[in-house]
Order: sequence, then structure tokens, then C-alpha cells
Amino acid sequence: MSSQVQSTGRKRAAEAGKGKATFSLTVHPGVVLEDCAFGVPVPPESFSPRSAIMSSPPHIGLRAKDHQASVPESLPPPEANAEAIHFLNSLRQEELQMLFFSETLAMVSNTGEPQGELTIDVQRGTHKDASGTMLHCPLVHAFSRGFMDKMLCGNSLLGYLSWNLEIKEQHSQEFIKFHVLPMERKMSLLKQEDQLAMTRSIKEGEEVKTEVTFFPWRSTAGFISESANLLLLRVMAWRWMVPSNARFLALDTEGKLCYSTYQALGSQTIQVDHQQVEVFIVEQTVHSEEGIPMSCQFYLLPDGHLARRVQVGSPGCCVITKMPIVREEDEIEPRPVFEKKPLIWEEDMELYSRFLDRKEQLRLGHTRYLQQHPDATALVSDFLLFLLLRQPADVVTFAAEHFGPFSSSWSPTPGLRSSNRPSPFRSLPWGPSRSGARLDLGPAGGGGPHTRAARLGRGAPPGGAPCGLRFGGE
Repeated sequence: MSSQVQSTGRKRAAEAGKGKATFSLTVHPGVVLEDCAFGVPVPPESFSPRSAIMSSPPHIGLRAKDHQASVPESLPPPEANAEAIHFLNSLRQEELQMLFFSETLAMVSNTGEPQGELTIDVQRGTHKDASGTMLHCPLVHAFSRGFMDKMLCGNSLLGYLSWNLEIKEQHSQEFIKFHVLPMERKMSLLKQEDQLAMTRSIKEGEEVKTEVTFFPWRSTAGFISESANLLLLRVMAWRWMVPSNARFLALDTEGKLCYSTYQALGSQTIQVDHQQVEVFIVEQTVHSEEGIPMSCQFYLLPDGHLARRVQVGSPGCCVITKMPIVREEDEIEPRPVFEKKPLIWEEDMELYSRFLDRKEQLRLGHTRYLQQHPDATALVSDFLLFLLLRQPADVVTFAAEHFGPFSSSWSPTPGLRSSNRPSPFRSLPWGPSRSGARLDLGPAGGGGPHTRAARLGRGAPPGGAPCGLRFGGE
């Protein structure tokens, strides 16, 4: 709705003192409109409250002042009860995401003749909130199109919901192409901070009638819009239950808040595409304060697919023609628990066989390496020879002394040194001795020729005798 229409509606609403701007609505008498959800003509009293354009009662054509004078003291607005609010608060995002799918039903008359097609699609969408942030939310899109007496008719619905089925934004349109006077009806719902704005317009030929209504947001608790109703029915089918004594809110054909109730009619086996399937039957009734109650029955598969839709008093219905793949909730199996058992690899044939293979592989590799490097065998033989000849008590220290000179980082050692040094890694105390002369000789046995040759003449102290003889005193 344009800003000009909104400002005009608010201005007239202030003049009327009702918070509601009502423009004159005229519908030619005797015109039979259609139930756009079915695409078939029905009497005005049997229209679907959610998808039909009704003939106006006599008082709607009056001006606002005359209408107010004829209405007694206004009744308090309806309110949803605690059971309905509790059921909506119990909805979970994961549960609703399981109900995101598309389905198509055929609209047929009571004689079985095809009248058109109805498609309902629920998916994950995005909607911009008041602060400009894009948020994920359920998106409901439904549309139907058919012919009635060779005249094109149909409707469309687009709604954005919260995860507890509160209305964010909704747009609906219904039309029927009469040869003389085509008619079109539009309605939009938009959440605006602390209120819900509803705009209704009816186009009859070239004349457009518009009505704007504002509902306080707190008074819409438990309100089920047309788009929310389609998703709520899937939830009831998924849970296979209807909340007991729950009383929701809905809009009647005049755009006024009224009570809406759901009743479980049990289960029934029907035939769908040559298959016998069990369906859950839910009846919805919209209790209009000014008209008769409007009821509609929904035959639902266990996963929420709509198998049949019947409006009480209508000569047509919507039926499914092809059996869908029924979705089931994934059952999460508990993780298996395996007891920890001691591993005795010698008794395991496979592990023992792998051990023998690896052992043989290493043996062959070691033998091949020693054959390719004979100097390694000579070094090991030389070390074992000196080890057996000297038989030291500290084999590790003896090995360090033996192989130390071969290291590039090994510090030079003197040829004559004390045989009482406990470790080859300890630095030798060079310097003058106060007790007199001291002669440092190598260990007993003197070592092999290679070792003595490496030690002699190396590491002589600065200023000392080449032979290693030191004199104390001055």
C-alpha cells in the first residue's frame, strides 16, 4: 500500500474515532463468487474464510458514521488462551525445518472433474527486520489457478513467519475474471514495531475500495495467519496430535479478529495413487462474530503432506494425485560401546606374522648395510677388543673415552693425564701445582696404538713441557 493511502486511512480513522478507516464496499447483488482455494463456485455462506471473497452484508455499504450508530457497545477483543500460547512456544526450529517441502494437489468438483491446481511450498527464507538485519525464517508460498465456467480464477499467498509462527509479513491476492466485471481482492499484513497493520482492497472493474486496520501487537498473541495455518497443520500431523482445548486467533472474511479452533477427528485409511495410507484428520473452525462458523477438514499424512482438503459445504475439494515419499524422523542410534581387552600379540596370528616379517626385513637390512660399510665392522671389532682386554667397571664411560676422539666436536685432550679422572667429560685442571712436580700419565695399559697416537702431542698446556712434565713453585 502506498504512503498516500496509509495517510488517508489514518486521517479518516481519526475522524471516525475507531482506529480503523473503512471505505464503502459494494458488491453487485446476485453475483456468485468463488472459493479461490478450490476454484469452484459456492454459495456465499459456504466460502472458505481464508481464501474467498464474500458478498457483503447490507451494513457494509453504509458510511462509517451510520455503521457506528447501528452497532451497540463494542465487545472486548478476543484473546487466545494459555493452551494455544503454550503450543506455539513448544515449536522448535529443528522440528519446523523437517516440514520444509513443496506439494501439489488437484482441485476437483464433486463429480470428479478437474478444476485446477493448488501448490503449497514451505522453505527457508530471509526477512529484513526493523533494524535492517537479514534473518532466516520460514517462508510460505501457496498459489492456485483454475477455471470456473470458462472464467479464469485463482489466488496466491506469500508469508514470512517467525520460528513460533508469529506473522512478520504476508501478502495475498485473489481474483476472478468475470466477463462483465472482473474482481480482485488483495490483503497485506505487516508487523510495525508494536502493532500489526492490515490493508485490504477490493477492485471491482475500475473501482478500488481500500480498508486499513491497525491491531496492537499484544492483542495478536496466538494469532494464526493463513501462511502460519499451513505450517501449523504440518506440525500437528508430524506430532499426530492436536492441542486440547486450544483457542487461537484468526481473521474472518471481514478482516476482524475472531477465535479459531482445531479438532482431531481421528485417523482414516484412504487410497492414494493405488496405495492404502493412513491419514490424520484435523478440522479447523473459524468462529466469526458476525457470521456462521466456517469449517475445513484436512487429511494429513504422517510427515505433514496434505492428502485431501475439504471445506464443509463446498461442492469441490483438493486431493493429492501422486503418493509422495513419506519422510520419517531420523532415529539416532546410541554409539556402540566396545570393552577394552588386553592385547596379546604373540597369540594373534596376524600380528605375530607381521612381527616375523618385520624382523626378517630388519635383519636383511642390517646385514646389507654392514656388507656395504666394512669400516663399521672394523670399528665395532676394535672397541670390543679393547673392552675385553681392559674389562672396565664403567662400560659407558669407557665407550665415551674410546669413541670420543672420532667426534668433530670433541675437545683435544693431553697425552699424559691422570688415571683417576672419574669421567671423560670433566675438564682437566691445568695450572701450576703447589705440591711440587706432578707427572700425569695415561691409564694403565696405555690404550691401543691408535688411541695413544691420537693422544700424544695433543692438548699440551700453554708454556708447559712438551712431554707433559710440570714443575711447581717459582
